[in-house]
Amino acid sequence: MSDNPIRQKLEELKGLARHSRIDLSREIVELEKKLDASLTPENEAWRRVELARHPERPTTLDYAQAMFDDFVELHGDRTFSDDPALVGGIALLAGRPVTFVGHQKGKNMKDNLKRNFGMAHPEGYRKAVRLARQAEKFGRPVLTFIDTPGAFPGVAAEERGISQAIASTMKEFADLEVPVVVTVLGEGGSGGAIGIGVGDAILIMENAFYSVISPEGCASILLRDPSKARYSASLLKLTPECLLEFHVVDRIVREPAGGAHVDPAAAAASLKAAILAALEELDKKNPETLLAERHAKFLSLGVFSEQEPQRKSLLQRLRDYF
Repeated sequence: MSDNPIRQKLEELKGLARHSRIDLSREIVELEKKLDASLTPENEAWRRVELARHPERPTTLDYAQAMFDDFVELHGDRTFSDDPALVGGIALLAGRPVTFVGHQKGKNMKDNLKRNFGMAHPEGYRKAVRLARQAEKFGRPVLTFIDTPGAFPGVAAEERGISQAIASTMKEFADLEVPVVVTVLGEGGSGGAIGIGVGDAILIMENAFYSVISPEGCASILLRDPSKARYSASLLKLTPECLLEFHVVDRIVREPAGGAHVDPAAAAASLKAAILAALEELDKKNPETLLAERHAKFLSLGVFSEQEPQRKSLLQRLRDYF
């Protein structure tokens, strides 16, 4: 997968202009016009999807290595087994103890098979709850990192109660009496993402997306045409800008031009600064305020209003229909 070729050429010309005395202003202006024309809502949404899925995009453990002074990974849910698709542990962020949990994709096919492509089983979510409870006991903030196509949809996950595990994780995170900062690193897919997505501050990387269903799933199920995945991506309003407008996320974390994989260190520095800023604000609030505002935030998602004459109860609408 590659970024928009016009954007790539534009960045190359800007770099050449900065490091030479050649006047390329006319060429840069022309490319900028072409780029603006190419970024239709459909193309822009799909570009974000492609970048979020880029095989070289930094993972949770990549960010942990770059952002934390030190960290130790913890394993197991103390019920069934360890889940390599969802990692977590204790770390030092700018000298401050924190707990982190996040989805983990692989870097190659062998690693992806081990990590189940970032699709967690029930034991992964139970591990997240175990670490979150431990963090609450010792007063450590919790940082979660979302990057998954969704929870694992296989028979084994269903047999071990994946729906119950996700629901319980959401409930536990909703009631934690310590600050919780959530970051969508890449893919934010459905219940697998929201399982560790309940927090006080919701950040999203510039080229990530967050959606109730994948574009491919939407195209197949709702549009009845798998070839319309690119079009369905624009319908889902899954880009960071749309999510910010709908108050699903609180802040967009900027990435290097071309995506986080182009300069992982710069992306990690940008995310670290955003997390520290979020924690600084959350530290001013007591547990009662954190809980009240966290509950209000998530209970308000999806609320819409109608004009007064159209506002009817469900029973009234059923009566009118029949």
